[in-house]
Amino acid sequence: MALDQPSLKGRALRLLSGREHSRAELERKLQRFEDAPGSLALALDDLQAKGFISEQRVVESVVHRRAAKLGASRIKMELQAKGLSPDAVAAAVTRLRASELERAREVWGKKFGHPPEDATERARQMRFLASRGFGGDTIHRLVSGGDDD
Repeated sequence: MALDQPSLKGRALRLLSGREHSRAELERKLQRFEDAPGSLALALDDLQAKGFISEQRVVESVVHRRAAKLGASRIKMELQAKGLSPDAVAAAVTRLRASELERAREVWGKKFGHPPEDATERARQMRFLASRGFGGDTIHRLVSGGDDD
């Protein structure tokens, strides 16, 4: 390794300084810089032992950044793509589903703010909410006006 090149740990810390990354994301991004087989795993093990890599913080970060705009299905896909454990993803999705109707109402209100006037508009509003990852029951309750709790 050349002296002017940052170490694997240095590269990982630089990535982590921007936002939380899962171990799988760091492995994927840093794999091409690995000189000796196993050196990346050792560097990530050390960072994880010191608390720099935390699956729980990654989950909280994604949920915090995305929950205001996206439904539980979309956030679940993002968490799974980050290589997080199924248990952590399931726990986050369960928490998100509890507030799904309120979050969908907020997103819908910002985009449309009024009930659909005809079937075409209704379908457009439903497609928009579905593309954001909100569940079918939530979309139907909201767009049909049956969301009064």
